Amino acid sequence: MEIDEDEAPGWAAIDEALARIYGDTEPHHWGTLHKWMLGGPDPLDGISVYARAEPVPHWHFVSYGMTELYEKHSENPDESGWGFEFTFRLARRPDETTPPVWAASLLQNLGRYVFNSGNWFESGHHMNVNGPIAADRDDSAIRALAFVLDPELGQIATPHGSVQFLQVVGLAIDEYEAARQWRTESFLQVLAPRMPLYVTDIERGSLLADPELAATVAEGIERDGSSVGMLYVTTAQWDIGPGTTTLRVGALQAPAIAEALRGRLPYGNELVLKSDDATLLFTPGDMFSVTEAEPNVLHIDVPLPALEDLTAALRPEAGTTPVTALPGLLVEVVPTAMRDQHGNETGEVIG
Repeated sequence: MEIDEDEAPGWAAIDEALARIYGDTEPHHWGTLHKWMLGGPDPLDGISVYARAEPVPHWHFVSYGMTELYEKHSENPDESGWGFEFTFRLARRPDETTPPVWAASLLQNLGRYVFNSGNWFESGHHMNVNGPIAADRDDSAIRALAFVLDPELGQIATPHGSVQFLQVVGLAIDEYEAARQWRTESFLQVLAPRMPLYVTDIERGSLLADPELAATVAEGIERDGSSVGMLYVTTAQWDIGPGTTTLRVGALQAPAIAEALRGRLPYGNELVLKSDDATLLFTPGDMFSVTEAEPNVLHIDVPLPALEDLTAALRPEAGTTPVTALPGLLVEVVPTAMRDQHGNETGEVIG
């Protein structure tokens, strides 16, 4: 695709980075006719895909559109747009000559999530997509994603600021749970010998079926705790009354919150729960305290001996539970309506 460097210097910078790996190889390219900035449905202006033979046959997808391709609009001079473009490496059959469209749709959906929610991705982040990442492959075990710096493309400077190439990596659900309980980048390093360049294979089962690998991961979790300092949740609310504080969270995310608290507070680290309109901040403390320091932000100090009682109240069942070890604190778990990977309610309710 011919791009005028003067009209699209950000695009040209991405092309230059790809040329260092692929030379003048012509990629498969999908372009967006009705651009997001003009009211179109797809945030990515384009996706290029390169066929690779080494270290394993795969397709290498690269997005154009999360950064400022044409003009500088953001006030941050150091980063271009959201600061990253997506990449994705997908295992390729030897007889495949055309990359699958579903993978491009996956990247568009991720871009749409960022633009609509304002929540961006960084290396070390992960997410459960509530279904197979390949929408038409119900038999696939790969149903979650992790994000890591693309091992070949890394980060570049552009006329509009820096750009990281953030690679999307498909995980099985138990792998996702392990990454959540530990550190995504550490977990992926353990998987790397079996996932060269973090190529996603939607045909594979969980790599944690290997007892030796599973033991290594378990040791890492026990040693390091979790690096997940913030969880985006659908519900983070509270009511403060005379001598009583009620925390309100969703049933779907309650177990994940409990796991995150166990993986953060005993290691001296805080945990932030962030919803669209409020923030809950848990920190380890010598004494229990609840402080509404500013509007829509609640700070809770939790003594470590009380952590077990607090996490026991975070069950995927609707109801209100007093936390015995933290007098005056109630945890209310409310039902969560399930949504598919496109954000549509499925009719299933948790709790």
